[in-house]
Amino acid sequence: MRTLMGVWDALDACLPEEWGCISQVPCGTGIGSAPDLAVIPAAAIGESRDAYPPEMMALVAEVVDPGAEADDYEVKDRAYARRGIPHYLIFDPCKAQCTTLWNPGPDGYRGRDVIPYGDAVVVETGIGKLTVDTSGLPVDPAAAVS
Repeated sequence: MRTLMGVWDALDACLPEEWGCISQVPCGTGIGSAPDLAVIPAAAIGESRDAYPPEMMALVAEVVDPGAEADDYEVKDRAYARRGIPHYLIFDPCKAQCTTLWNPGPDGYRGRDVIPYGDAVVVETGIGKLTVDTSGLPVDPAAAVS
C-alpha cells in the first residue's frame, strides 16, 4: 500500500490539473482485474462506470505482489498493450525496481526499461513528462540481500 500511495502522490504532483489518478479502475482487459493505478481525465474520476475505456488512460501502474509476478510482468503486459494503453509501469518492491513499458502492440509492449529504486522514473506521455522519485519507495528487505 505504501508503494501505491508513494507513486500516486508523485504522479499527482506532476499531472496537468485536468488529469488525475484513480485506483482499481476496470478497463475492459478481460483479465479479471483492474490496474492498481490509472491516470485518466479528472472529469471522469467522479463518474460511476462499470469500466473506463482504455483510450481514456494515459498510463497504468501495478505494484507487484509476491507470488503474482507473472500476472503483472506477463499477463497484464499483453492485456494492457492489446487494449492500446500507451504506458505501463510495474513497481516491484521485491526487486527494488520499476519496469516502464511503452509502444503497445498485439503481443505486449515493444519498449521496456528497468529503473532501479533510488533513481527517478521519467515517462514522456501524451499529457506531458511524468516523474516518480523511487528513492522513498519501500523495498522488501530480501531485495537488499539479492
